[in-house]
Formats: sequence, C-alpha cells, structure tokens
Amino acid sequence: MHPFSFTKATDTREALKAGRRGGRYIAGGTTLVDLMRETVERPETLVDISDLPLREVRVTGRGGLRIGALVSMAETAAHPKVRSLFPVVSEALELSASAQLRNMATIGGNIMQRTRCTYFRDVTADCNKREPGSGCAALHGFNRMHAILGTSEACVATHASDVAVAFAALEATVHLLGPDGERRVPFVDFLLRPGSTPDREHAIRKGELITAVEVPALPRPLKSGYLKVRDRQSYEFALTSAAVALHVRGGVIREAKVAAGGVGTVPWKLPAVERHLVGERPTDALFTAAAEQAVQGVRPLEHNRFKVALLRRTVERQLRVVGGTK
Repeated sequence: MHPFSFTKATDTREALKAGRRGGRYIAGGTTLVDLMRETVERPETLVDISDLPLREVRVTGRGGLRIGALVSMAETAAHPKVRSLFPVVSEALELSASAQLRNMATIGGNIMQRTRCTYFRDVTADCNKREPGSGCAALHGFNRMHAILGTSEACVATHASDVAVAFAALEATVHLLGPDGERRVPFVDFLLRPGSTPDREHAIRKGELITAVEVPALPRPLKSGYLKVRDRQSYEFALTSAAVALHVRGGVIREAKVAAGGVGTVPWKLPAVERHLVGERPTDALFTAAAEQAVQGVRPLEHNRFKVALLRRTVERQLRVVGGTK
C-alpha cells in the first residue's frame, strides 16, 4: 500500500472542501481499502465522511423512499419501510456480499464500487479501466463472468452491485452535493457504460458527494422481488440477476419495472421487456415472450455464451414469481 494522508470531516462543508482538493471520500471502506491494498487505487488523501448526517431512511411523497448515502446495507435491508414498500431493494441487499460486509458497507459506497473483474484487480494485466490505452485482457482471456450487454472494444467488465440493479429497475435518482451546489442524476445515467472511456465509471464531478438515493413513489398495489443466480449460495457475485416490480390492477399489468444484473457493464434496464408487459394480463405465456426481449442485441464472449439463455430464464422466472403465476 502506498503512503497516504487521512483526515476526518466533521461536517459536509469540510468534506466538500477536502474533496475539491482531490481527497477521496471513504466511509465503510469495504471497496476502496481493498483496491488500495492491491495498488489498483493510489489516492494521496482519504477523507473520512462517516460522521456526516446522511444516515436517514424516510418515506417521501406518496410512498417513495429517500435513503441516506451513509446508511449501511444491513440497516437499509432491515428497515421496515424499505421491506414493505420495495421488497426488491431489501432482497437485493440481503443477497449481496456477506453479513459482515453488509454491516460496514454504505449505500453510497455500494453504488460507487468498481468492478470485480479479475483483470482490473491484477495490476500485471492489461486493463483500460485501470490504465487507459493498455488494452483489455478479458476480451481474449477467461471471460466467463464478464458482460454480454453494453460492452465495447475497450471493456467487457460487469458491474458488481446487486442493489444497483433494483435502483435501476425502480428508476431511482442519485442526489449529489458539490462545489456548484446540489443536483440530481437519474440512476440509469449515474453509472456509465464503458464506450471508449472505461476509466470513467460514474457521472460524478470532482469533489461531489453522494448524499442520498431516492426511489420514486410507484402506483399501488406493487409487488416486487429480486432473483440472483450464482455459482454458490453465499458470498458470490451474480452470473445473472433480475429485479422486477409489477403494478397489477383489474387483472392487467398497468406498470412494469425490470432490470438485469451480472450481464451488463452497468445494471441493465430492460425497457423492451417492460413494454411487452404493460396492458397485458399476467400469464406464463406472456412472461415467456417478454423474457425473450431481454436477450435482444446481446454480445456474448467465448466463455459466457451460457449467460444468454440464463438471462432469459432468470427474467422469466422472476416475472412469474412477482406476477403470481408461479
């Protein structure tokens, strides 16, 4: 680990001042510290923001949620309002990492985490995300865990977060505070596809601080859930996953929110699936046809072709569970 300085911010103003000078924010430290140990990240200054007043979960409007950036994953998952209003968020969190990590990691840190691609974390391997212009070793290496959606010639790494898939499905918003004041970014625009600049992963400006993630109110009744498929049942990243929320009234699907994880360079919103569902009665045949839309335009690699069929089956199964046909 390379030498660095450490400072603790006592209020938001002090944190932003340190951030403007190039300091890197740290709270739970479950991602950044690992990357520093592996010398993937080499920040000169860490700014501890764990004492900032960003630990509230509250209901907004007619049933939305605002989750403070420093609320832990465990606290968020267990919060009664999160569990009752948006079970998909609680389920995604409870299927993430380990209990110990969920107790430490924060919501803001989770959505800022960098990829778990083994080539990215191996400083001897070529990686455009870590060193722009060096190449992508995963393209022609062992790429079983890599993306089939949103890839480019520069990067095929997947985004690792589970709760980010739920936030993408629910069309959440990220609240930011920076030198130019407050702003909001739609969640689907906050995490960036690699394109030709895979080293730029987030739509966040220098010195900006995540203050909250807000999930909008959705029509009720609303059923939602998260399904994660992985090689083992504990402490493992997704091969594929599906976050689904359905509003069914009068026997007809009035609104559908669907996103996939483990298959995209970012949590992958599935608008074609949503369009196929809205206005229809929930049936097994409908969900099978809708799931076919999830695999349009995929670009599998040598070792992850199996993810195409797995994604389709995962989306179909979760649609059936949430839609009540299973």
